Amino acid sequence: MSRTKTVYARNLFTTLGILLLSFILLGVSFASITYNTTLQTERINMVGTANEASHVMVATEKAWGVESLWMRMYLSSLSEASGYRILISDAEGTVVSCSDSELNCRHIGRYIGRDVLGLVTENGKFFPRTDLSGVYGESCFVVGLKITQIDADNPYYIFVSSTRDVMVGGWRQFSWTFIAIAVTVMFVATVATLYTTKKLTRPLDEMAKAAHRFAKGDFSVRVDERGDTDEIGQLADAFNVMADSLERAEKERRELIANVSHELKTPMTTITGFADGILDGTIPRDRQDSYLRTISSEAKRLSRLVRGMLDISQLQSADTTKVRSGSFDAAEVVRVTLLSLEKKITDRKLDVDLHLPEENIVVRGDQDAIMQVMYNLIENAAKFADEGTCLVIELWKQGPKAYFSVEDTGQTIPREELPLVFDRFHKTDKSRSMDRDGVGLGLYIVKTIIDSHNEDVFVTSEDGKTKFSFSMTIKN
Repeated sequence: MSRTKTVYARNLFTTLGILLLSFILLGVSFASITYNTTLQTERINMVGTANEASHVMVATEKAWGVESLWMRMYLSSLSEASGYRILISDAEGTVVSCSDSELNCRHIGRYIGRDVLGLVTENGKFFPRTDLSGVYGESCFVVGLKITQIDADNPYYIFVSSTRDVMVGGWRQFSWTFIAIAVTVMFVATVATLYTTKKLTRPLDEMAKAAHRFAKGDFSVRVDERGDTDEIGQLADAFNVMADSLERAEKERRELIANVSHELKTPMTTITGFADGILDGTIPRDRQDSYLRTISSEAKRLSRLVRGMLDISQLQSADTTKVRSGSFDAAEVVRVTLLSLEKKITDRKLDVDLHLPEENIVVRGDQDAIMQVMYNLIENAAKFADEGTCLVIELWKQGPKAYFSVEDTGQTIPREELPLVFDRFHKTDKSRSMDRDGVGLGLYIVKTIIDSHNEDVFVTSEDGKTKFSFSMTIKN
């Protein structure tokens, strides 16, 4: 069984189990309360019937007599009205009158044991189950009442009885009604749980299938979000975000492999071709020095590519908390970097317009990393600026941030190329022809370093002026 089906079955059986247990506990409590209530109500009614019979018997004893036909007729009508059977016995326990309408009543003349008589009090004694010493052929609910008003020395006893079926008939009706309601609720709950559980687990099942497809390298699959805003919907949203990230990472991985392969292929082909030409004598001896210089140049280019990839790997694995914990003088970083690139700037016959604030600006971050950012930006600007133009380098403070910028004058970067300049190995066609020494990682390294500082880097290019800027947080 799959994980989703297990969750589905577990949720279903848990819900139904809780419902069933609740109904059992509720049913037991309901049965106990209603049964006791029914018995108590019946006892009160039976005591009332016994009291009414005793009042009539005392009032009519002299006119009718306890054993008269008139008394039996009265008891019969009272029995029909109340639904209870009524017996009257003398002090010895002999039944002298009965509510049965038959003239030859089988109960008259029967004896009720003295043990039963001894338990009866004037207030009425309730016997949950008794056959009155065999007078009745079955156990009954009986209320006994002792009558001393006629003759205190020889009291009479009134017994009002009800069969068990009559006694609990109403209770059984309530119980069956409860059972019917419980079964209906269980059925509705089962159907509802089946539907809701299936609906809840369907996204989980889809995610499980999608995960298996991910494992096989298919990153295009997505989970249907259905617009739900509950936890399952949020999980589906998060799953799709993860899928987008994985697909993007896989695309970048493939592009990286393709780009690295392309960047390695050109110098390797050049090195191999020229080396083979020298070895097999195809290239004359008087030209071998020129080709060896080309081989050396391409080998250095390979070295720069490998070094750049290693730098990126180190930057991506660096502890960002540690990176942001340092601090340094921003203006000093600009000055030192500019001095280290003085020869390259001079060789390109470029002027520098430097704008630094008079006050010191101390920013948070890794000084060496930001110096590498400035080095890459200034070197990039010097490489693509037109000869005889001016590089504009600025540092200024704005709110809690310090901003660095490097601007050169040269060919405008096309608008559609601007979002791509920080990608790995991205070069415009113009720069590919001019930059034989570049490997397309300088600006990507800049973006990686600035991202590790949780800062922003921007680029604009209009009317031949290209400007790179980035922010840093000022230390309080």
